[in-house]
Amino acid sequence: MKRVFFSVCTVIVVGFAFCQSKAHALTFTVLPITQKTDQWSVKVSEAKNAKEFAESQKGEYQVYSLEVKNVGEKAAAVDVQLYRNDPDSITRFSLFGCPDENCDKPEDHKMLAKSLNDGSPLKFNHFMLADKASELEVVIIWTQKGQEGRNLKQTFKFTEDGVN
Repeated sequence: MKRVFFSVCTVIVVGFAFCQSKAHALTFTVLPITQKTDQWSVKVSEAKNAKEFAESQKGEYQVYSLEVKNVGEKAAAVDVQLYRNDPDSITRFSLFGCPDENCDKPEDHKMLAKSLNDGSPLKFNHFMLADKASELEVVIIWTQKGQEGRNLKQTFKFTEDGVN
């Protein structure tokens, strides 16, 4: 009886030792990482070091930079949003908040589209990403010039392994 109990306990302990949670900290091992479609190019790279910005804190967050370029048709309006996941939730968390409640102005989306159409990329030179996150999601919502009534959306997912 002791032998059976010992065997069962051993199997359980070994099972727990080899079963690991899929939650990993999102730390990119190779940077920069670029994803492209016919319309957009999104690149995650090392943060631009600046003394006035926070530095990475091991166990809490890492800092990165992001660049979005329009490589396709001209856009009439563009909105770019960054999200991270949380291993304990199905909810995505925005990396940027809105200091006032009037952030979503259509004229801002038009000005961003004009800038991207002219070849100037949208740059986030320094943003923090929590270590508990295992995925960075970049969502681009836009309208094509001449087809302003219909929103288009592309999602780019960056994981520890590079892209998803």
